[in-house]
Amino acid sequence: MTPVLLLAAEKESAQVTDWAARIGWVVGLALFVALVYWLMREGWKWRGTLQGDLPELPTTPDETGPERLAMSGRYHGSTTAGQWLDRIVAHGLGTRSRAELTLTDAGLDVVRPGASDFFVPAAQLHEARLDKGIAGKVLTEGGLLVVTWAHGDRLIDSGFRSDHAAEHNEWVEAINSMIETNTREGAER
Repeated sequence: MTPVLLLAAEKESAQVTDWAARIGWVVGLALFVALVYWLMREGWKWRGTLQGDLPELPTTPDETGPERLAMSGRYHGSTTAGQWLDRIVAHGLGTRSRAELTLTDAGLDVVRPGASDFFVPAAQLHEARLDKGIAGKVLTEGGLLVVTWAHGDRLIDSGFRSDHAAEHNEWVEAINSMIETNTREGAER
């Protein structure tokens, strides 16, 4: 044989895949993702513990009066009023879900399938406005209905997004009008 053929015959092709190293990397990455998820979950639980002084959420009274407005959409969460990144997670207020809102003379009824329902009495409502974001959700300017209400000794902002965003302005006007009427009636007493 010629020397060129001997050199070609002696070369071996390189190993294409080192399966042990690849499996090691996949397992390591999976453990890292699991650790990050566990730390996030523990942080969520710790935030709920810190907010343990928040009273139980009010439930819908038996008699609420006639319906002023109704809306279906999404509940995006609640934060401390004026601090759009300070999410409140106690009593399920941090759980995003579908929502059915009903505004009556008695207050705002929030029904959330798969999450805790709550009721905001009319006397506890402070303001309604259009905003662009709340913790975990940012939309275009005015894309979010934010209702500010008092619960215990805290003011809370709750963010909602209607299935029909054109409804938001009507909700802002109705809630603020109701607040103004209640304030005026309270001052006359």
